[in-house]
Amino acid sequence: MSTFSVKHTTQQHVDVLSVTGFLDAHTAPQLEQEIQKYSDVPTPKIVVDFKELDYISSAGMGVFMMFIEDIRSKSGDIKLARMQPKVYSVFDLLGFPMLFDIVDSIDDAVVKFGTSNE
Repeated sequence: MSTFSVKHTTQQHVDVLSVTGFLDAHTAPQLEQEIQKYSDVPTPKIVVDFKELDYISSAGMGVFMMFIEDIRSKSGDIKLARMQPKVYSVFDLLGFPMLFDIVDSIDDAVVKFGTSNE
């Protein structure tokens, strides 16, 4: 059985979603619900922290594609941070580094938002 959790924190007016465990077809709806909560604002700024994510399936990756166009149409973005090499290799294989900022730390992701309107 797949285990998965999402924890929300805020850093400099950016919503940080830390994901843990296995993100697959069974757990993807949980991530969808969490991203939806923080994408329904005028300028969504979301960082997904992958440090504790052990596995991602295509269904899990589809969650990001589901939201990115709408979020960017609101002048927001989703940044991806702290991926383990095995998770990054899946993103890389599917060309996600060309579509998303993938960075080494949450701080780097927050800085990329240029949060000067604190």
